[in-house]
Amino acid sequence: MSGAPEILTFGCRLNTYESEVMRGHAAGLDDVIIVNTCAVTAEAERQARQAIRRAHRDRPEARIVVTGCAAQIDPARWEALPGVARVLGNREKLDAASWTPVALGEGRAVSDIMAATETVPHLVTEFAGRTRAFVEVQQGCDHRCTFCIIPFGRGPSRSVPVGVVVEQVRALVAAGYREVVLTGVDITSWGGDLPGRPALGQLCRRLLALVPELERLRLSSVDPVEIDEDLWRLLEGEPRFMPYLHLSLQAGSDMVLKRMKRRHLVADVAGVIARARACRPELGIGADVIAGFPTESDELFDETLAFVRGQGLPYLHVFPYSERPGTPAARMPAVPVPVRRERAARLRVAGREAARAYHAGLLGRTLNVLLETATSGHSEEFAPVRLAAGESEAGRIVAVRATAVDENGLVADIL
Repeated sequence: MSGAPEILTFGCRLNTYESEVMRGHAAGLDDVIIVNTCAVTAEAERQARQAIRRAHRDRPEARIVVTGCAAQIDPARWEALPGVARVLGNREKLDAASWTPVALGEGRAVSDIMAATETVPHLVTEFAGRTRAFVEVQQGCDHRCTFCIIPFGRGPSRSVPVGVVVEQVRALVAAGYREVVLTGVDITSWGGDLPGRPALGQLCRRLLALVPELERLRLSSVDPVEIDEDLWRLLEGEPRFMPYLHLSLQAGSDMVLKRMKRRHLVADVAGVIARARACRPELGIGADVIAGFPTESDELFDETLAFVRGQGLPYLHVFPYSERPGTPAARMPAVPVPVRRERAARLRVAGREAARAYHAGLLGRTLNVLLETATSGHSEEFAPVRLAAGESEAGRIVAVRATAVDENGLVADIL
C-alpha cells in the first residue's frame, strides 16, 4: 500500500472530515495506518483498540498513527498499544508538518487542546467513497453536560469564518458534490467568537446566496434551544435548505435532562418539533437519545419512551449510557448495564416503528434522491430510498415516486 495511507475513522462526521484532511497531508507516506479515534463511549474506544490490534497483526511492518478525541484525552494509553508509532492530538493531526517522514518518527505530539483559540482552515475537495461532502464550520464546545468528555478532546468553541466556509463549499461544488453537510462539535454555537456574534442561520443564508450553484445544504446535529430565526426562515422557505433536523435530545424526561445539565426541557423540544413540522410538514427528524443515564428509574425512562413514541421521531440514534472517567455523571448512582441495554433496545424498537409510519406517509410522493450507489440513496428528508428497478449514476439527484416501505426505508420508481 505504498504512498497511500490507510485511514480507519471512528465517531462523528467531523472526524470523517478531518480524516480527509489527514489523507491529503499524509499522501506519499509508505506503510502508514491512521486510526482516528472517538471518545464518546467506551464501545467506540474498544472498537478502535480492536482495530489497532488487528491492523498490527495483519500488517506488522506498518507504522500506526493514533489520533482523535480518545488519543487527545489519554495519549499514553494509546501509545502503549503494539504497533503504535505515533500519537497525535486533535490540533496536531491537522497540521501538515505532523505528516513528514521525519515527523513520523518523533513519537507523541499532543498539546493542550483547552488552550486552542482558533480553527485552522483546510481545503478538502474529495471524500473517499462518499457522494455528500462535510464541511467543518465549528470546533470544540463550551458546555459541560455531565455525561460528556468531548470538550476535553476538542477544546473550547471556535468558529470558521464565513469566507473560509464559502471557499470550501465552492471548491466542493466545483469538484462535483451536490450536497454539503455543515458539521462541528456544537454547530449552533457557531459565530459566538466572531465579530458581531452572528448566528448559524446567517452563515447558512450567506452560503446559499454566495454559492448559488450549491443544490443541497444540510445541517448535522443541532442543539434544540439554539435554532435561530434565520434557520427557521430557511427551513420554511428555502428549497435548497434540506427539510431535516437532527436534534441533540438525549432524554425525554425533565429530571434526567436537569441531571445531564442540558439547557432544554421536554416542552422546549416539543415546541421545536411542532414548529419544524409547521414549516415543512414532510420534514424528517432525527434525535440522539441516551438510555440508562445514572439515576434513571423505570418511571423516568418511561417518560423518555413515551416522549419518543408520542413525537414519532423516525431517525433515532440510541446509545446505552457509557461512563466517561472524569465526568460528573460517572460519579452518580449507576443503572446496571443490562438494564441500559434493555432500555436502549426498547427505544430502538420505538424508533423503527416511527420510521415505518413516517415512510408510509411518504408513499405516492415525488422525492428527490441523491444516489449514493447506483440503486440507493437518501431523499431531501433523509429517508433511505432503494430503486425498485433499474439504476443510475452515484452522485446524481433523481426524481422518484415512493411505492413501498420495507425494513430499510422506501422502495421507489424513477420518474
